[in-house]
Amino acid sequence: MRKINKIVLISPTSTRPGFISKSFRFPPLNLVLLAALAPGYSYKIIDENIDGVDLELEEIKEADLIGITVMTAQTPRAYELADRFRRMGKTVIMGGMHVSAMPEEALEHSDAVVVGEAEGLWPKLLEDYEEGKLKKIYKTKELPDLSGLPIPRRELLKRENYLFPNTLQVSRGCPFNCSFCAVSRFFGKRYRLRPVKEVIKEIEKMIEADKMGVWRKTVAKFWNKMNTSVFVFLDDNIFGKADYARELFKALRPLKILWGSQTSVNIARSENEDLLKLAAESGCRFLFVGFESVDQSSIDETGKKVNKPEVYLEAVKLFHKYGITVLGAFVFGFDSEDNNIFERTVDFTKRIRLDLAQFTVLTPLPGTPLMAKLKEEGRIVEENWSRYDFGTAVFEPRKMSTEELVKGKEWAWREFYSWSSILRRIPPLTDWKRFILYGISNMAYRIHWSEPRMTGHNELEPPNI
Repeated sequence: MRKINKIVLISPTSTRPGFISKSFRFPPLNLVLLAALAPGYSYKIIDENIDGVDLELEEIKEADLIGITVMTAQTPRAYELADRFRRMGKTVIMGGMHVSAMPEEALEHSDAVVVGEAEGLWPKLLEDYEEGKLKKIYKTKELPDLSGLPIPRRELLKRENYLFPNTLQVSRGCPFNCSFCAVSRFFGKRYRLRPVKEVIKEIEKMIEADKMGVWRKTVAKFWNKMNTSVFVFLDDNIFGKADYARELFKALRPLKILWGSQTSVNIARSENEDLLKLAAESGCRFLFVGFESVDQSSIDETGKKVNKPEVYLEAVKLFHKYGITVLGAFVFGFDSEDNNIFERTVDFTKRIRLDLAQFTVLTPLPGTPLMAKLKEEGRIVEENWSRYDFGTAVFEPRKMSTEELVKGKEWAWREFYSWSSILRRIPPLTDWKRFILYGISNMAYRIHWSEPRMTGHNELEPPNI
């Protein structure tokens, strides 16, 4: 029987450099939840994007176990760290979406892997380690129930280093099963929900931490002057189950908080307006919306049937009616798209006066239908996982070159956040909360994209159109 003296949990650095990736990074919620699942141990949590990883750190030297969570673009750095820790005599455990998709690959760099969600697995893994019975693979037989989860141990984080440290998750799973998305494969195709009472209890604990002055920074500092806490729900679709969302929003209203999350565009329809109104009344001020494309043919490729580009304009108007800032996400590189897609997309986002936009390159993550399709067609041109960062073309597009795809994506970012575009999309002063958030966010993105990126192009001209 060996006693565990110290556990170090690490989220490795991502490969996407710059102001946005660091300043708007959310804390590693999965790691603080992991620490709460087995609280009888001493933990050190390291977010490499914030803290760096110092191999001479006393807590690393004292650690018996080192756990590393891995998304695909983090993989080379995660494996590098894992190999170094093992040379130091440490036992390394790896988990996360990439490891769940590629467990055998991860086992080349670790002593054990966790496949899927850690609830029900992590305490057992630690017990096996102490008894000298550590297995290679720990995998759940079924998706875990989300009721009765412990409150994540956020005191282990340097909360002051995060712009938005108050993050939580109330649901897992997604029924859409988009071809390029790993969420359905990892979390399942049905929504699993936490009891609303447990969610409210967790939020109240974070509100108390805010009142104690735990964090003060930029936008958060502004809202704190109003004695208001800001929260980010990391759910893939906060409106996924309408009845649950209604119960949650009603419970949030008395707390007087401000919050943001992700959703699908189909919530912004007239038949759902009462739910959107209730969300706004409960403090919703920001939503990340996966528009994906302005072309229906591209939407059809994704399999996301709820998206209809012809309704995007009215959807954005409805979001704005209730003072909600919208960050629309668009993906470039579908088979039906040629290189005029970039200008058409940016023109469309300006016309509908979208508050914020995110433009990424279609990326075939391991385990997704898209990866299987492109592999079968022999179109994967890059096998270095660090390049699977949603900004690099790792496959050969049908109707443009990889260079045109990356150059067009970068042009779209710079053009959308050009001065003329920002002024064209600006909200009315009467909607002053959205006006302030709009100004701060657009300036942050503009600062990031005012310099040349990977391709070195910085001209504000449509790419080869």
